[in-house]
Amino acid sequence: MARVVGVDLPREKQVEVALQSIYGIGPARSREVLTKTGVTPTKRVRDLTDEEVSKIARTVENDYKVEGDLRREVTANIKRLMDINCYRGTRHKRGLPTRGQRTHTNARTRKGPRRTTIKKK
Repeated sequence: MARVVGVDLPREKQVEVALQSIYGIGPARSREVLTKTGVTPTKRVRDLTDEEVSKIARTVENDYKVEGDLRREVTANIKRLMDINCYRGTRHKRGLPTRGQRTHTNARTRKGPRRTTIKKK
C-alpha cells in the first residue's frame, strides 16, 4: 500500500489522480511532483515500486506544505483576520460569504437552512 505524508493513496487509480487525494495537492502540483521524481503519470498506484513511492513521499514532504501544516496555516490566517476585525474576518465570524456574493436570496450553503419566522395575529 502506497502511503505518502500519512495518507493512503487509492490503489486502483493512476498516480497523477491518486496524489490529488492529499490535501494541498491538485492537478498541476501532482504533475509537477511526478516530473521531478520521474514517475510515469499514467502508472497505477498498485504498480509502483517501493523506491518510486519513497521518491514521491520525499519530494512531497520536503518541497511542499501539505496536510496538517497547510490546514494549520489556513486556520491561523482565518483566525488572524477575525482577530484584527477586518471585513473578511467579520464575515467569517458571522458565517457569511467573504468574497462579495449576494446574500439576500442566495448563500444558503454558508448561512445554513432557512429559519422561518412565525407571524402572530
